[in-house]
Amino acid sequence: MNLLDTLRTHRLLAIVRSDDPDAALAAVLTLADSGVKLIEVSFTSTDALGVLRRARAALGADHGLGAGTVLSVDEARQAAAAGASYLVTPALAPSLAEAGRLGLPVLGGALTPTEVVQATTGGATAVKLFPASLGGPDYLRALRDPFPRTPFVPVGGVDAESARGYLDRGAIAVGVGSPLLGDAACGGDLSALRRRAADFLAAVAA
Repeated sequence: MNLLDTLRTHRLLAIVRSDDPDAALAAVLTLADSGVKLIEVSFTSTDALGVLRRARAALGADHGLGAGTVLSVDEARQAAAAGASYLVTPALAPSLAEAGRLGLPVLGGALTPTEVVQATTGGATAVKLFPASLGGPDYLRALRDPFPRTPFVPVGGVDAESARGYLDRGAIAVGVGSPLLGDAACGGDLSALRRRAADFLAAVAA
């Protein structure tokens, strides 16, 4: 998949993290059915690889399903084998270079200007600005002065209101976890998840 084009077009990356694999899968499928085109399954989830495999089988080869919190070379390889079409790292990690060897696009985690340079020179397709809430939208605006061509995806504490602020300051997309998922990935209300997905999709499209 062309991750950059998909991020720029759809502007929302949903992050699923759960200790309940069946509930996590249900949340992934609900998000996809609600129109969310990019969904990340975090490696901190119980049986993340199983969730990835089952979700890929259900969604088909073309959906933007990725693996998040991928740190090691082995995790990168396992994620690729399970059907991830891109990887996401929370920081500079060995998985960044391995993604390139595997031919997978990768969101490389960074916060400081030095880390942004290291992520982009290390092969990141785009920079996951994490944790974005430490600086908020104004920090992103300041970062874009020296890095105007770097594609940024803020993650961490992004809600429907701040999502608009990040996009207005130059983010190509935002990554959202609990403000979007709520308790849905732990067996909670999937109807409420559908409503929140609609709200976020409207916010990023505005």
